Formats: sequence, structure tokens, C-alpha cells
Amino acid sequence: NSEDVRCKCICPPYKDHSGHIYNKNVSQKDCDCLHVVEPMPVPGPDVEAYCLRCECKYEERSSVTIKVSSEILLA
Repeated sequence: NSEDVRCKCICPPYKDHSGHIYNKNVSQKDCDCLHVVEPMPVPGPDVEAYCLRCECKYEERSSVTIKVSSEILLA
């Protein structure tokens, strides 16, 4: 697969939960905390507050470009 897509959510510490980075292959429209953060580290009443703190970004990258660039740098 030459195209890699993923959603990356960076969630800072919340109450007694440490910060965490979540990655998941989802469509751009599903790139949000509720679709990416699994398992949800907080109970139901805290989900909204937890998700509001998370920063989710949709990323597309080319594995071929990364591989070629790495080979050039190592040469």
C-alpha cells in the first residue's frame, strides 16, 4: 500500500489518567476522539470532557516516498 492514512489523536493527561497517543485507520470524517480512542480510558460521564482535550488530525503519507527518502539519507 503506497498511501497510508490514519487519524492520530493526542490526548493530554486527564484526572488520574496519563496522556496517550492513539492511531487508527479511519476515514477523514471519522477522525475524532469517539472513533479513534479505544478503549475509552474514562467512564461515560467523563467522555465528553476527555475528548474535548484531545487533538485529532487526519494524516496521509506515502510509504514509497518515505522509503526512498530514507534510502537517500542512508546512502
